[in-house]
Amino acid sequence: MANQPDSPVRDVNYNLIALLEASLKNAWQMEQYIQDAEREGDTELAEWFRKVQHNSIKAGEQGKQLLMQRLSRDAG
Repeated sequence: MANQPDSPVRDVNYNLIALLEASLKNAWQMEQYIQDAEREGDTELAEWFRKVQHNSIKAGEQGKQLLMQRLSRDAG
């Protein structure tokens, strides 16, 4: 990403929110990939997509917890 300009937003909470969104979006997208693989009878690929989905959901849940803690701390 060397060709992209520096982000005007230099904030760790913004970075957390961006990764949180990406993780949850990826988990949602994996559902379609799982269905596609199952429709084609490719159980190996469907299982791999489930593992990726699980990791994305886990990252999303951890990110939500971190964000709640940070927002509570910043508000108080």
